[in-house]
Amino acid sequence: MPNSHHPGTFMLKDCALIAIATGKKVMTLKELGDGLLSITPASIYYHFWGGLLQPRFEEREYNNDFAAWVRHGLHDGVLAERLAVVDPTEFTDLEALRQELAELIEERLEESEFVGWVRGTQQFEFIRSQIVVFDTHQRVERPEELAEWMPHLSTSSIFYHFIDARRRFPAGGEDFSIWLQGFGEDYQGLLEELAAIDPYFGSLAELRHQLVLTFKSYLEK
Repeated sequence: MPNSHHPGTFMLKDCALIAIATGKKVMTLKELGDGLLSITPASIYYHFWGGLLQPRFEEREYNNDFAAWVRHGLHDGVLAERLAVVDPTEFTDLEALRQELAELIEERLEESEFVGWVRGTQQFEFIRSQIVVFDTHQRVERPEELAEWMPHLSTSSIFYHFIDARRRFPAGGEDFSIWLQGFGEDYQGLLEELAAIDPYFGSLAELRHQLVLTFKSYLEK
């Protein structure tokens, strides 16, 4: 008996992440910690996720800008490594992520009063992001159609649906899974496999490839 559940049409979209200067710049670790406590959440979002959408020819040394500046601006390898392993997908929202960053910096300042006043060899500038969304005018009705489209989606479309979606839904999740849930229990296994994917430590092209394989292997069973 065919499943009567259908969540409706899935609209494939694309996006661009616009970088906007906040005017806030810091030169010391203490200033960075103070700045983090008051900066807009959109800035924390940009410094963790914005790098994924920037074209590059080599793998990033650090996945977030805070770790990179602490290493190359302040030359503090200890704190840089601690900041580098922070995975934003493990936090419920940007405020919880902000708290974690502040605690790591405070912990480092308590270890050595000296590091708080060392001036960087380059300044850190807080940037905030604004997302611009485009309609691709592509529509899919079934998960099998979405699987066919997946290899052809731009990396920025993958970013919009699988990463940026996480801040649009208070309870978490991303666009593909939210839509698949509308089919009832039919795709429960696929939902579990998608939930196991961590989109942070890797490129968007790698993430797209992982999604292609996940959909393909599940739907061909």
